[in-house]
Amino acid sequence: MIPAAPRSAVVDATGPAVGPHVRTSVGTVRGRMEDDIAVFRGIPFAAAPVGERRFQAPAAHPGWSGVRDAGEFGPPPPAVSGSVQNIAANSGAAADEWLTVNVWSPDLRARGRPVLVWIYGGAWSGGAASLPAYDGHRLAARGAVVVGINYRVGAEGFLHMAGAPDNRGLLDQIAGLAWVRDNIAAFGGDPGRVTVFGQSAGAGSIACLLAMPAASGLFHGAICQSVPLSSQRPELARDIADVLAARLNRKATAADLGTLSPTALAAGVWAAARDGAANRARWGPGVAVTVFHPVVDGDVLPEAPHHALARGASRDIPLIVGHTRDEYRVYLAGAVQQVAAVRTDEALRQLAPVADGVRAYRAAYPGIAEGQLYEIVHSDFYYRMPSLFLARAHTRGGGTSYLYEFRDERTAGGSGHGAEVPLVFGTGRPDPAAAVLGEQLRDAWISFAANGSPGWPAYGPDAEQTRLFDIVSGTGRYPEQASARIWADHPFDPVKAPAQPIR
Repeated sequence: MIPAAPRSAVVDATGPAVGPHVRTSVGTVRGRMEDDIAVFRGIPFAAAPVGERRFQAPAAHPGWSGVRDAGEFGPPPPAVSGSVQNIAANSGAAADEWLTVNVWSPDLRARGRPVLVWIYGGAWSGGAASLPAYDGHRLAARGAVVVGINYRVGAEGFLHMAGAPDNRGLLDQIAGLAWVRDNIAAFGGDPGRVTVFGQSAGAGSIACLLAMPAASGLFHGAICQSVPLSSQRPELARDIADVLAARLNRKATAADLGTLSPTALAAGVWAAARDGAANRARWGPGVAVTVFHPVVDGDVLPEAPHHALARGASRDIPLIVGHTRDEYRVYLAGAVQQVAAVRTDEALRQLAPVADGVRAYRAAYPGIAEGQLYEIVHSDFYYRMPSLFLARAHTRGGGTSYLYEFRDERTAGGSGHGAEVPLVFGTGRPDPAAAVLGEQLRDAWISFAANGSPGWPAYGPDAEQTRLFDIVSGTGRYPEQASARIWADHPFDPVKAPAQPIR
């Protein structure tokens, strides 16, 4: 992990022709004033992970002399083709300087503002902190300092290989949080009130950070939006790496894969993963969405997040965790009505955590349409139950959890996976009524960052108090009780290849 550096200071140069200046631990940066918010883009928090540093843990940035312009986003990390698209400007930064942060500050001269640090999703295969949906302006306007962290994805960040540490993308996140600790006071933030928030793979990353000793002390609150299956066993990660590397005529080693450029490796891995679709039976449904996951390697990530939290890891860190009601709907692309019973039964056999999944789910949801049941079991498997049981694990381990479900269908994605993200940031185009819901979400997230409470009761095993974000929001018992009963005894171990091929 990058060591602590001296506290930074504001340089008083804020004229419109000059822009706000801030002195960080490795050099001075010049940002922009945009609608009364000081914005700094593309600030490096670590050295470019290329050359000898490629596939290694992030290293300290060498720094710069003079003033570095921070008006444009840095380059995005190479994405696996076909994953979440990376959209970013790149002006003035080296093309391989992927490890950067963006900062939105409401007042550079303030002291002690709460800090929200965004960790993006993208199936650990793509994404960037520069995506327009993640603009921090509206959150910052509510009084928080907002930070977005770039981290390595795909093969660069998460493919297992000999000669490289596992979980390089998680190590990048830790290095970014260390930068926040050392520098955020200069942007008006409080390094003692840092809340990480993220969705999908970002939420899974945060679940892992809660379980990682190396992340201890770097953040003080966590918000996990739609936690996915978030870790793999080493033997599964090795097998995936061997198969993908072999299809590239390489060995799964840093030396051999390093002969491919990051762009070529990203494209090659995507093609290999698609060509290797037959290996879904070999690897199981846990890699159906992505082959990349953090690896429970016993070192960087000592154990699966659900296990670590249940035994009390990070019990002093309050946690908001939740999901959308209809998570899997976005993957069906409107084809819910076309799902046949035989396809639903196959999914129930594969995904349900009990021996007779077909009977269990059909008894729990009598009379429901085939497509809806198909959607429910996929939503449960990939996001809803991992989220619920992370809250339960944290509570059981002595921590404080706040549970929510997003149910409003007026947004562009309905109540499917990711529908709440543009409302949290205020970057979408919802109708006026849904915009009110966005205000509620931002209020809750800011309140939590400021004082540790989002404004509704903490989750407990008896009342199971849950915030229901809907046309009319309220608080009540967790609504997905039928699914929760089916999953009650599931251990949420790291993903492993099935003992028998799935048919």
